[in-house]
Amino acid sequence: MKRTRQKCEDIIASLSRIEVSWMDGHAVKAIEMLRSIPAKKQYTEEDIMHLLDADFQIGFTVIRLFMDQAKDEFVPNLRAAFANDGIGKGVEVKRYRADKASYLEVLIKLGLTAKMTEVVNRPLHWSDQLIERLKGGRGSATKGQKRGRDMEDFVESILTSVFTKEQIAARCRFTGAKGLSTEKADFAVPSAKDPHILIEVKAYGATGSKQTDVLGDVSRIVEEKRNDTVFFLVTDGITWKERQNDLKKLIALQNQGQIQKIYTKSMAAQLKADLESLKHSYGL
Repeated sequence: MKRTRQKCEDIIASLSRIEVSWMDGHAVKAIEMLRSIPAKKQYTEEDIMHLLDADFQIGFTVIRLFMDQAKDEFVPNLRAAFANDGIGKGVEVKRYRADKASYLEVLIKLGLTAKMTEVVNRPLHWSDQLIERLKGGRGSATKGQKRGRDMEDFVESILTSVFTKEQIAARCRFTGAKGLSTEKADFAVPSAKDPHILIEVKAYGATGSKQTDVLGDVSRIVEEKRNDTVFFLVTDGITWKERQNDLKKLIALQNQGQIQKIYTKSMAAQLKADLESLKHSYGL
């Protein structure tokens, strides 16, 4: 493949919007459970037990929605409430099965039944409000994960059109230049032990610190790989237009030769052609 110097404006011009749904199978089941809860003037321990017995993981999500707490807030609160019971640090299904009575008692002390009664008996359709919490909390994280996985699948489909499956190490830790340490990369060809080609994949649908974090991820790969290992970055999302300073830093790394080339989804044909060229050059 030819050596090139890329420009920020060319990458910006090639960006596309990455659309994914916030709803996954877990969210669908949580919504079904919410809509199955009968409206009551007062909820009890039995109602909580019914949710957790039906499907603990889905019930656990539904309980967090009633409490209006993200998992990283709810779990520490629950752990603190169980601190002195001698069962251990876990706060999910194993603890529940070990002592249902005390588990339900703690949830009631945390105000769960009162919250259920309050939310269900508010005006408007109570489940819609909780679904919005699910969408804004878990749904937002799910969208980010799906964007990344969809982009990885997109790159993997190009790789498999050029190389055999045995030559593609996906979501791996490749062996560094000195053979003493490893670093994460989304793809290594023809193996993670001795990669000739490394590819990192990043997709964005919202601005935030993660678009700055990519600089650290890229730098770690650059520091760890052999100098003659080709390193590609595949990224996309129009939110790069709002983070052009970070994008310019990546372009600078490409111009210095630390990243061989940066691609977006609209540059798929270029990526495939470059991979085919490298396959021939390396005799893969």
